[in-house]
Amino acid sequence: MTGGSHRKADVTADAVARGERAALARAITLMESRRPDHRETARALLQELMARTGKAVRIGITGVPGVGKSTAIDSLGSMLTDRGHKVAVLAVDPSSTRTGGAILGDKTRMARLSGDPNAFIRPSPSSGTLGGVAAKTRETMLLCEAAGFDVILVETVGVGQSETAVADLTDFFLVLMLPGAGDELQGIKKGILELADLIAVNKADDAGAKAKAAAAEYQAALHILAPASSTWAPPVLTISGLTGQGLDELWSKVLDHRRRLEASGELAAKRRTQDTKWMWALVHERLHERLTRDPVLKRRVPDIEKGIADGSVSPDAGASEIVKLLGL
Repeated sequence: MTGGSHRKADVTADAVARGERAALARAITLMESRRPDHRETARALLQELMARTGKAVRIGITGVPGVGKSTAIDSLGSMLTDRGHKVAVLAVDPSSTRTGGAILGDKTRMARLSGDPNAFIRPSPSSGTLGGVAAKTRETMLLCEAAGFDVILVETVGVGQSETAVADLTDFFLVLMLPGAGDELQGIKKGILELADLIAVNKADDAGAKAKAAAAEYQAALHILAPASSTWAPPVLTISGLTGQGLDELWSKVLDHRRRLEASGELAAKRRTQDTKWMWALVHERLHERLTRDPVLKRRVPDIEKGIADGSVSPDAGASEIVKLLGL
């Protein structure tokens, strides 16, 4: 197969539903394409597969740089495939804001999973998308579910002000932290702690006492925050992605969380809210596409920006003119 123009002819909903890896990879590439005809085909493909989605356990995993996310995911994913699960890892790499390039090194950092027939790793450039997740991460997640993957792990680029968007994609939000909580508690965003369903202090094999002390400090910090759910109090564990220490307990907590939220109806309500939020995110994305592609706008916007820069046009007046050009 050569060129993007042949992609749509090579992807069928039946092939994806059968779990054919090549078909799944092509479907995701089709979903990520910016070509209007590819996007229309991708939307139709996803619509055909929607009935097969929604059953997987969706876990968002974030953490400070150097915390060992990829190593922890490699160990957790391998443990789950050993137990008969099919695991998809959507690993979002930071993209260059100047070139759009991405490192895409997750397959080399997840040595065991990358060769596991019951695992699927899809590195995607975030392309500057707010939230640390790729623009099509949600659609990719649904395609993986339709292909039979029952655990979806979404690795984000790190903890930051905008990266809480991962909580609007997943059922369970896991925050990985390093031992030595004193300094980290000063810098971690309160919003991240409020969204966390579990905090795991990683690298406990190398710093057991420090990891336990850090866990105690994080647990104390969580006690002063109102939990997001009345049925779940976020626990704090110590783990080691390198040795697998604590991962069995971590997975048990994930399943316990799911059972509780399913029983209370919170999981279904959460997913409905997420769907609505994602719809509006797509509306904003498509409006932005019009701003960058519409020929009339492309001619007028530089003049508006120039007027704002030299003070002859106020930002409010400039925004109003652009909205009028959009026909809104």
